[in-house]
Amino acid sequence: MTSAATLPVYEVLAFRFGRHAGRLARENFLFADDPCATDAPADYDFSFWVIRNDERVIVVDTGFRAETAALRGREQLRHPIAALGDLGIDPAQVSDLLVTHMHWDHTGHLDAFPGARVHLQEAELAFCAGRAMRHAAPRRPFEADDVNTAIRLLFEERLQLHQGPAEITPGIEVHPAPGHTPGLQVVRIHTRRGWVVLASDSAHLWANIRRRAPFPILDHLASMVDAYETVEALADGEDHIIPGHDPQVAFRFPELAGAPGWVRLHEPPIAPYVEPEHKPAEVRA
Repeated sequence: MTSAATLPVYEVLAFRFGRHAGRLARENFLFADDPCATDAPADYDFSFWVIRNDERVIVVDTGFRAETAALRGREQLRHPIAALGDLGIDPAQVSDLLVTHMHWDHTGHLDAFPGARVHLQEAELAFCAGRAMRHAAPRRPFEADDVNTAIRLLFEERLQLHQGPAEITPGIEVHPAPGHTPGLQVVRIHTRRGWVVLASDSAHLWANIRRRAPFPILDHLASMVDAYETVEALADGEDHIIPGHDPQVAFRFPELAGAPGWVRLHEPPIAPYVEPEHKPAEVRA
């Protein structure tokens, strides 16, 4: 891959488009005796991301459809594709769509970018279109319509399937980080503050990766914990790792002027990380 000294520099922007109201902290941790697995209210956000410079615009994940969210008890605060208009982005100008994994909250609008190459790990498509989907439990986080859209993009020769790490363009890479799903990939971006990693659901919350406290929806536990090490090795520091659903992202990073709700991940955080509330040791489950 290209030397860091000659790499382009990109802006990385995040937008919170949805939320899960009424969630409890214990829903975010696999083990009931984890000190963070309390009955305290725990905000849970849904975001997607834009990577851009003067030469290209790349979108990472597409959010969910409002009707799907309603069926699953989640709320869409803003249509993700409409939110791109706040940045002056026409979906037709997006060169690449990077799909971290095929869960319903990341793939609701795969067909919204008519000129984009769509990037996915081959292991992810094989899983969500394979024999595991005959069982209700593993298929629960997937939507058949989204999987069908991905297959249609494959037939249209717009879906590029990767088998491991890949350089999308100099300064933007994808790296497998399985565990949550078999083919989850994270996105590494060269910015002016160094390498930022969009961890997506390899780490739903900062607490998951910083505490080595896995999220309860997973395909393979050991792989999920291994993925924490992968992500940390790719990033230039713990605040360069951007989790997929942590509400702290929206206030820890500076907002983009003129585009309410969009925050600048290529800038250093403006607020410290807040550790979740802990259970006293004597009352741990």
